[in-house]
Amino acid sequence: MMEGHKLRYLQLLLKRKKENIETYISAVGELEQEARKCYAEPNSLSAPMFIEMLVLDGCFIIELIRKFDRRDPTCKNDPIFKMGWIMNSLQRDVVLFENQIPFVVLLRIFELIEGPNRHDRLIRRLILFCRNLYPGGKIENGTERKVEEIKHVLDLVHGNWIPSVKEVCVNVDEGSRMRQWQFVHSATELTNANVAFEKKICKDFFKVEFEDGVMLMPPLTIEDRTECFFRNLIAYEQYFPNTTQPNFVTDYVTLMDSLINASGDVEILSECEIIDNWLGDNEVVANMFNQLTLSITGPGEHFLYTKVFGRVNSHYKKPWNRAWAALRRDYFNSPWAYFSFFAAL
Repeated sequence: MMEGHKLRYLQLLLKRKKENIETYISAVGELEQEARKCYAEPNSLSAPMFIEMLVLDGCFIIELIRKFDRRDPTCKNDPIFKMGWIMNSLQRDVVLFENQIPFVVLLRIFELIEGPNRHDRLIRRLILFCRNLYPGGKIENGTERKVEEIKHVLDLVHGNWIPSVKEVCVNVDEGSRMRQWQFVHSATELTNANVAFEKKICKDFFKVEFEDGVMLMPPLTIEDRTECFFRNLIAYEQYFPNTTQPNFVTDYVTLMDSLINASGDVEILSECEIIDNWLGDNEVVANMFNQLTLSITGPGEHFLYTKVFGRVNSHYKKPWNRAWAALRRDYFNSPWAYFSFFAAL
Protein backbone atom coordinates (compact mmCIF):
# COMPACT_ATOMS: atom_id res chain seq x y z
CA MET A 1 0.00 0.00 0.00
CA MET A 2 2.80 2.42 0.87
CA GLU A 3 4.46 2.18 -2.54
CA GLY A 4 1.68 4.31 -4.00
CA HIS A 5 2.12 6.91 -1.26
CA LYS A 6 5.89 6.96 -1.84
CA LEU A 7 5.43 7.71 -5.55
CA ARG A 8 2.83 10.36 -4.77
CA TYR A 9 5.17 12.09 -2.29
CA LEU A 10 8.01 11.99 -4.81
CA GLN A 11 5.83 13.59 -7.50
CA LEU A 12 4.66 16.31 -5.08
CA LEU A 13 8.27 16.98 -4.07
CA LEU A 14 9.46 17.33 -7.67
CA LYS A 15 6.52 19.60 -8.46
CA ARG A 16 7.12 21.78 -5.40
CA LYS A 17 10.88 22.08 -6.04
CA LYS A 18 10.41 22.35 -9.83
CA GLU A 19 13.13 19.77 -10.36
CA ASN A 20 13.46 16.48 -12.19
CA ILE A 21 14.22 13.08 -10.74
CA GLU A 22 17.64 12.90 -12.41
CA THR A 23 19.02 15.40 -9.89
CA TYR A 24 18.28 13.05 -7.01
CA ILE A 25 19.33 9.90 -8.87
CA SER A 26 22.68 11.48 -9.73
CA ALA A 27 23.32 12.68 -6.16
CA VAL A 28 22.44 9.34 -4.57
CA GLY A 29 24.28 7.44 -7.29
CA GLU A 30 27.54 8.97 -6.06
CA LEU A 31 26.91 7.19 -2.73
CA GLU A 32 26.00 3.79 -4.16
CA GLN A 33 29.16 1.91 -3.20
CA GLU A 34 29.31 3.53 0.22
CA ALA A 35 25.66 2.66 0.82
CA ARG A 36 26.10 -0.98 -0.25
CA LYS A 37 28.85 -1.44 2.35
CA CYS A 38 26.38 -0.49 5.09
CA TYR A 39 24.36 -3.69 4.63
CA ALA A 40 25.33 -6.91 6.40
CA GLU A 41 24.54 -9.10 3.40
CA PRO A 42 25.40 -8.53 -0.28
CA ASN A 43 22.65 -6.67 -2.11
CA SER A 44 21.53 -8.41 -5.29
CA LEU A 45 19.76 -5.34 -6.72
CA SER A 46 21.26 -3.79 -9.82
CA ALA A 47 22.71 -0.31 -9.51
CA PRO A 48 19.68 1.48 -11.06
CA MET A 49 17.19 -0.46 -8.90
CA PHE A 50 19.25 0.03 -5.73
CA ILE A 51 19.55 3.78 -6.34
CA GLU A 52 15.85 4.00 -7.19
CA MET A 53 14.98 2.30 -3.89
CA LEU A 54 17.17 4.70 -1.89
CA VAL A 55 15.77 7.77 -3.64
CA LEU A 56 12.15 6.67 -3.27
CA ASP A 57 12.46 5.72 0.41
CA GLY A 58 14.70 8.67 1.30
CA CYS A 59 12.45 11.28 -0.32
CA PHE A 60 9.37 9.74 1.30
CA ILE A 61 10.89 9.83 4.80
CA ILE A 62 12.09 13.41 4.48
CA GLU A 63 8.80 14.67 3.03
CA LEU A 64 6.84 12.76 5.68
CA ILE A 65 8.73 14.28 8.62
CA ARG A 66 8.58 17.72 6.99
CA LYS A 67 4.78 17.53 6.75
CA PHE A 68 4.57 16.11 10.27
CA ASP A 69 6.62 18.99 11.66
CA ARG A 70 4.96 21.86 9.84
CA ARG A 71 1.46 20.43 9.43
CA ASP A 72 1.07 22.44 6.24
CA PRO A 73 -2.36 22.89 4.59
CA THR A 74 -1.76 19.99 2.19
CA CYS A 75 -1.92 17.58 5.15
CA LYS A 76 -5.68 18.12 5.48
CA ASN A 77 -6.33 16.14 2.31
CA ASP A 78 -3.43 13.75 2.70
CA PRO A 79 -4.69 10.18 3.39
CA ILE A 80 -1.69 9.52 5.63
CA PHE A 81 -2.61 12.36 7.98
CA LYS A 82 -6.37 11.85 7.79
CA MET A 83 -6.23 8.39 9.38
CA GLY A 84 -4.41 8.09 12.70
CA TRP A 85 -3.70 4.37 12.35
CA ILE A 86 -1.59 4.98 9.22
CA MET A 87 0.60 7.50 11.03
CA ASN A 88 1.00 5.17 14.01
CA SER A 89 2.04 2.40 11.65
CA LEU A 90 4.52 4.64 9.82
CA GLN A 91 6.16 5.76 13.06
CA ARG A 92 6.69 2.11 13.90
CA ASP A 93 7.90 1.16 10.41
CA VAL A 94 10.51 3.93 10.33
CA VAL A 95 12.43 2.27 13.19
CA LEU A 96 12.13 -1.34 11.99
CA PHE A 97 15.57 -2.91 11.88
CA GLU A 98 15.08 -4.25 8.34
CA ASN A 99 13.79 -0.92 7.00
CA GLN A 100 16.90 1.16 7.67
CA ILE A 101 18.73 3.03 4.92
CA PRO A 102 22.15 4.66 5.40
CA PHE A 103 21.88 8.02 7.12
CA VAL A 104 24.36 9.50 4.66
CA VAL A 105 21.75 8.98 1.93
CA LEU A 106 19.12 10.84 3.95
CA LEU A 107 21.60 13.67 4.50
CA ARG A 108 22.35 14.00 0.80
CA ILE A 109 18.66 14.07 -0.16
CA PHE A 110 17.87 16.49 2.66
CA GLU A 111 20.58 18.87 1.43
CA LEU A 112 19.03 18.84 -2.04
CA ILE A 113 15.59 19.64 -0.61
CA GLU A 114 16.38 22.02 2.28
CA GLY A 115 19.85 23.27 1.48
CA PRO A 116 23.32 22.55 2.95
CA ASN A 117 24.40 22.83 6.59
CA ARG A 118 20.94 22.14 8.02
CA HIS A 119 21.61 18.73 9.49
CA ASP A 120 20.28 19.74 12.90
CA ARG A 121 16.89 20.38 11.35
CA LEU A 122 16.78 16.86 9.91
CA ILE A 123 17.73 15.31 13.25
CA ARG A 124 15.19 17.41 15.13
CA ARG A 125 12.39 16.44 12.75
CA LEU A 126 13.21 12.74 12.92
CA ILE A 127 13.24 12.81 16.73
CA LEU A 128 9.97 14.72 16.76
CA PHE A 129 8.40 12.19 14.39
CA CYS A 130 9.45 9.22 16.54
CA ARG A 131 8.78 10.85 19.92
CA ASN A 132 5.52 8.99 20.55
CA LEU A 133 7.31 5.65 20.30
CA TYR A 134 9.36 6.21 23.44
CA PRO A 135 7.69 4.26 26.28
CA GLY A 136 9.12 6.47 29.00
CA GLY A 137 11.29 9.47 29.76
CA LYS A 138 13.88 10.35 27.17
CA ILE A 139 16.87 12.63 26.82
CA GLU A 140 16.83 15.13 24.00
CA ASN A 141 20.51 14.75 23.24
CA GLY A 142 20.35 13.67 19.60
CA THR A 143 21.80 16.95 18.34
CA GLU A 144 24.88 16.48 20.54
CA ARG A 145 26.15 13.64 18.37
CA LYS A 146 28.28 14.26 15.33
CA VAL A 147 26.16 13.73 12.27
CA GLU A 148 28.89 11.55 10.74
CA GLU A 149 28.46 9.07 13.62
CA ILE A 150 24.76 8.41 12.97
CA LYS A 151 24.28 5.20 11.01
CA HIS A 152 20.53 5.28 10.36
CA VAL A 153 17.22 6.38 11.92
CA LEU A 154 17.13 3.49 14.40
CA ASP A 155 20.62 4.43 15.57
CA LEU A 156 19.48 8.05 16.00
CA VAL A 157 16.42 6.98 18.03
CA HIS A 158 18.58 4.71 20.19
CA GLY A 159 21.23 7.34 20.78
CA ASN A 160 18.64 9.96 21.64
CA TRP A 161 17.08 7.74 24.33
CA ILE A 162 20.07 6.42 26.23
CA PRO A 163 22.07 8.69 28.53
CA SER A 164 25.44 9.91 27.35
CA VAL A 165 28.53 8.13 28.60
CA LYS A 166 29.55 11.29 30.47
CA GLU A 167 26.28 11.40 32.44
CA VAL A 168 25.77 7.72 33.24
CA CYS A 169 27.40 6.10 36.23
CA VAL A 170 27.66 2.48 35.19
CA ASN A 171 26.62 0.20 38.05
CA VAL A 172 29.24 -2.38 37.31
CA ASP A 173 31.84 -3.97 39.53
CA GLU A 174 34.38 -6.73 39.09
CA GLY A 175 31.88 -9.33 40.23
CA SER A 176 29.79 -8.80 37.12
CA ARG A 177 32.72 -9.62 34.89
CA MET A 178 32.98 -13.03 36.53
CA ARG A 179 29.18 -13.44 36.16
CA GLN A 180 28.83 -13.77 39.94
CA TRP A 181 25.66 -11.69 40.12
CA GLN A 182 22.24 -13.33 40.21
CA PHE A 183 18.89 -12.34 38.78
CA VAL A 184 16.43 -10.77 41.19
CA HIS A 185 13.14 -12.38 42.20
CA SER A 186 9.76 -11.38 40.82
CA ALA A 187 7.87 -8.33 42.07
CA THR A 188 5.49 -10.59 44.01
CA GLU A 189 8.31 -12.43 45.77
CA LEU A 190 10.13 -9.18 46.51
CA THR A 191 6.96 -7.67 47.96
CA ASN A 192 6.76 -10.71 50.26
CA ALA A 193 10.31 -9.88 51.36
CA ASN A 194 9.38 -6.34 52.41
CA VAL A 195 10.53 -4.65 49.19
CA ALA A 196 8.48 -1.65 48.11
CA PHE A 197 8.25 -0.19 44.61
CA GLU A 198 7.99 3.54 43.95
CA LYS A 199 7.75 5.63 40.80
CA LYS A 200 10.53 8.14 40.32
CA ILE A 201 10.41 10.83 37.65
CA CYS A 202 13.88 11.51 36.29
CA LYS A 203 15.55 12.47 33.05
CA ASP A 204 17.32 9.13 32.74
CA PHE A 205 14.77 6.43 31.92
CA PHE A 206 17.27 3.66 32.65
CA LYS A 207 18.15 4.85 36.15
CA VAL A 208 16.87 2.30 38.67
CA GLU A 209 17.88 2.55 42.32
CA PHE A 210 17.40 0.48 45.47
CA GLU A 211 17.53 2.31 48.80
CA ASP A 212 16.32 1.18 52.25
CA GLY A 213 14.14 -1.59 50.89
CA VAL A 214 12.59 0.60 48.17
CA MET A 215 13.14 0.09 44.45
CA LEU A 216 12.84 3.41 42.63
CA MET A 217 11.93 3.11 38.95
CA PRO A 218 10.89 5.54 36.21
CA PRO A 219 7.36 5.15 34.78
CA LEU A 220 6.88 2.96 31.71
CA THR A 221 3.95 3.31 29.29
CA ILE A 222 3.07 0.14 27.39
CA GLU A 223 0.94 0.33 24.24
CA ASP A 224 0.57 -1.57 20.98
CA ARG A 225 3.94 -0.49 19.52
CA THR A 226 6.04 -0.90 22.68
CA GLU A 227 7.03 -4.51 22.05
CA CYS A 228 8.08 -3.72 18.47
CA PHE A 229 10.06 -0.70 19.67
CA PHE A 230 11.93 -2.73 22.28
CA ARG A 231 12.57 -5.63 19.88
CA ASN A 232 14.20 -3.48 17.22
CA LEU A 233 16.42 -1.62 19.68
CA ILE A 234 17.48 -4.93 21.26
CA ALA A 235 18.23 -6.38 17.82
CA TYR A 236 20.36 -3.35 17.04
CA GLU A 237 22.27 -3.65 20.32
CA GLN A 238 23.14 -7.27 19.50
CA TYR A 239 25.58 -5.91 16.90
CA PHE A 240 27.41 -3.68 19.36
CA PRO A 241 31.08 -4.50 20.04
CA ASN A 242 32.00 -5.60 23.56
CA THR A 243 32.95 -2.22 25.03
CA THR A 244 32.73 -0.67 28.48
CA GLN A 245 29.29 0.76 27.66
CA PRO A 246 26.29 -1.38 28.69
CA ASN A 247 23.50 -2.33 26.32
CA PHE A 248 20.93 -0.09 27.96
CA VAL A 249 17.75 -1.38 26.32
CA THR A 250 18.71 -5.05 26.56
CA ASP A 251 19.70 -4.63 30.21
CA TYR A 252 16.49 -2.77 31.06
CA VAL A 253 14.31 -5.45 29.45
CA THR A 254 16.32 -8.09 31.34
CA LEU A 255 15.52 -6.26 34.58
CA MET A 256 11.81 -6.13 33.75
CA ASP A 257 11.80 -9.78 32.72
CA SER A 258 13.24 -10.67 36.12
CA LEU A 259 10.62 -8.64 37.98
CA ILE A 260 7.70 -9.90 35.89
CA ASN A 261 6.84 -13.59 35.75
CA ALA A 262 3.04 -13.40 35.77
CA SER A 263 0.12 -11.00 35.63
CA GLY A 264 0.28 -10.48 39.41
CA ASP A 265 3.71 -8.90 39.06
CA VAL A 266 2.37 -6.48 36.43
CA GLU A 267 -0.50 -5.63 38.77
CA ILE A 268 1.92 -4.72 41.57
CA LEU A 269 3.98 -2.45 39.32
CA SER A 270 0.80 -0.90 37.90
CA GLU A 271 -0.55 -0.13 41.37
CA CYS A 272 2.73 1.66 42.11
CA GLU A 273 2.30 3.64 38.85
CA ILE A 274 5.55 2.27 37.47
CA ILE A 275 3.70 0.58 34.59
CA ASP A 276 1.00 2.45 32.71
CA ASN A 277 -0.75 -0.40 30.91
CA TRP A 278 -2.59 0.83 27.82
CA LEU A 279 -3.10 -2.76 26.67
CA GLY A 280 -5.44 -3.41 29.58
CA ASP A 281 -4.54 -7.08 30.06
CA ASN A 282 -1.78 -7.70 32.61
CA GLU A 283 -1.18 -11.19 31.21
CA VAL A 284 -0.33 -9.74 27.80
CA VAL A 285 2.26 -7.43 29.36
CA ALA A 286 3.80 -10.30 31.33
CA ASN A 287 4.06 -12.46 28.19
CA MET A 288 5.60 -9.55 26.29
CA PHE A 289 8.54 -9.18 28.67
CA ASN A 290 8.96 -12.95 29.03
CA GLN A 291 9.25 -13.28 25.24
CA LEU A 292 11.48 -10.27 24.59
CA THR A 293 14.61 -11.84 26.04
CA LEU A 294 14.34 -15.14 24.14
CA SER A 295 17.05 -15.96 21.59
CA ILE A 296 19.24 -12.97 22.41
CA THR A 297 22.65 -12.69 23.99
CA GLY A 298 22.18 -12.07 27.70
CA PRO A 299 23.68 -9.24 29.76
CA GLY A 300 27.35 -8.73 28.98
CA GLU A 301 30.30 -7.98 31.19
CA HIS A 302 29.06 -4.46 31.86
CA PHE A 303 25.51 -5.18 32.98
CA LEU A 304 23.85 -1.91 33.95
CA TYR A 305 22.05 -3.20 37.06
CA THR A 306 24.75 -5.30 38.69
CA LYS A 307 24.84 -3.33 41.95
CA VAL A 308 21.06 -2.97 42.06
CA PHE A 309 20.65 -6.74 41.70
CA GLY A 310 23.25 -7.32 44.40
CA ARG A 311 21.54 -5.01 46.88
CA VAL A 312 18.09 -6.42 46.20
CA ASN A 313 19.27 -10.02 46.59
CA SER A 314 21.10 -9.15 49.81
CA HIS A 315 17.89 -7.62 51.17
CA TYR A 316 15.82 -10.62 50.07
CA LYS A 317 18.09 -13.15 51.83
CA LYS A 318 17.62 -11.58 55.26
CA PRO A 319 14.99 -13.67 57.14
CA TRP A 320 13.76 -10.65 59.12
CA ASN A 321 12.58 -8.87 55.97
CA ARG A 322 10.41 -11.81 54.91
CA ALA A 323 9.12 -12.27 58.47
CA TRP A 324 8.17 -8.59 58.76
CA ALA A 325 6.44 -8.70 55.36
CA ALA A 326 4.46 -11.78 56.44
CA LEU A 327 3.48 -10.06 59.69
CA ARG A 328 2.18 -7.03 57.84
CA ARG A 329 0.40 -9.18 55.25
CA ASP A 330 -1.28 -11.58 57.69
CA TYR A 331 -1.97 -9.41 60.73
CA PHE A 332 -1.79 -5.75 59.69
CA ASN A 333 -3.41 -5.85 56.28
CA SER A 334 -6.01 -3.18 57.09
CA PRO A 335 -6.25 0.03 59.17
CA TRP A 336 -8.65 -1.72 61.57
CA ALA A 337 -5.95 -4.25 62.42
CA TYR A 338 -3.72 -1.42 63.66
CA PHE A 339 -6.56 0.00 65.78
CA SER A 340 -7.22 -3.39 67.31
CA PHE A 341 -3.55 -3.88 68.07
CA PHE A 342 -3.17 -0.56 69.83
CA ALA A 343 -6.45 -1.08 71.71
CA ALA A 344 -5.25 -4.46 72.93
CA LEU A 345 -1.85 -3.01 73.82
